[in-house]
Amino acid sequence: MKQADSFFPIHSFEALVSTNIKLAELLKESELPEFTVILTPNQTEGKGQAGNSWESEKGKNITISILLKPLFLEPHNQFYISKVISLAIIETLDLLNIQSTIKWPNDIYVDDKKIAGILIENSILGNSISDSIAGIGLNVNQSIFISDAKNPISIYNILNEEQSIDELLDYLFRNLLKWHTALIEDEFGKVDREYFGRLYRKEGFHNFKDSTGIFSAEISSVETSGILILTDTNGKNRKYAFKEIEFLD
Repeated sequence: MKQADSFFPIHSFEALVSTNIKLAELLKESELPEFTVILTPNQTEGKGQAGNSWESEKGKNITISILLKPLFLEPHNQFYISKVISLAIIETLDLLNIQSTIKWPNDIYVDDKKIAGILIENSILGNSISDSIAGIGLNVNQSIFISDAKNPISIYNILNEEQSIDELLDYLFRNLLKWHTALIEDEFGKVDREYFGRLYRKEGFHNFKDSTGIFSAEISSVETSGILILTDTNGKNRKYAFKEIEFLD
């Protein structure tokens, strides 16, 4: 079988402020092929959702950005990019017998701790998505976290042994190709089922907090647009966009 990384042209840098920023800069300078990867062992100011930062010890983790060109996706379906990236990470962890879940919209959790984060930045051209920059941070061999992030965890913390980052990248690329192909082949229902089936706190009622206060609800569904639907204990459906709802311990 052809190596997965042969489909992913890799540009490696000793240090970067942010792989997403670097990929965006290179994309402005010249045309890049789909699946171009920006990789660094030392990301100093990694970006997270809504301006959050991402801590990563030098040489210990996966910090990359991947360029997708999902011209077949209409803008209202852009959340599918988040879904397939999440599933690619989930299945990479499956190979290590690490059971993980997707905390909506796209944080990857092991139990109640965060092992990976995703930041996706899309460019819209007409009625399609011309470019999608998917930044991925996966905690691999880092054993101690010193930032104010409340719940980080790494593969090393779980398995108590270091992993080959190159091998994990190959697994990740293979899984991303698989799920990207599912979108191309119009298997949106399959992606929906797999994503929903791996959601964090999918079963039962849990505590949440929105602008009105704390309440108990269960996850009912996730709309195509990415909107989260919760059903509270009174049977009322509540809809939330990103950063409008907080998962409580």
